[in-house]
Amino acid sequence: MKRLRNHLVGIDQGDTVLFSDFEDGGEMWTGRGQRERRRRVAFSEPFRDVPMVHVSISMWDVDNETAMRADVAAETITKDGFDLVFRTWGDTRVARVRMAWLAMGELRQTDEWDLY
Repeated sequence: MKRLRNHLVGIDQGDTVLFSDFEDGGEMWTGRGQRERRRRVAFSEPFRDVPMVHVSISMWDVDNETAMRADVAAETITKDGFDLVFRTWGDTRVARVRMAWLAMGELRQTDEWDLY
């Protein structure tokens, strides 16, 4: 977790391999079956409120004989984490995907208490 000069703002980041279907003939590589992958990501510490989360593809390995289609998103965002989501459709064949993410939001003060 990186802290800015204002100690109430936190930035967390990561780079996550979402799947690798090439080696075992998985559904993303064969182009048949489930065309969505999601992985839950936990922040290194909880934010005070739901943070802003940005995601991007940092590596993808795709078949060069089919169209390259992708939809990436951060879903189910909470103070503690979120779901990294990759979707494709049609004849797109994807061997591997790694996604980068960045979360920024307000942190709790160290002496802040939950009374109720």
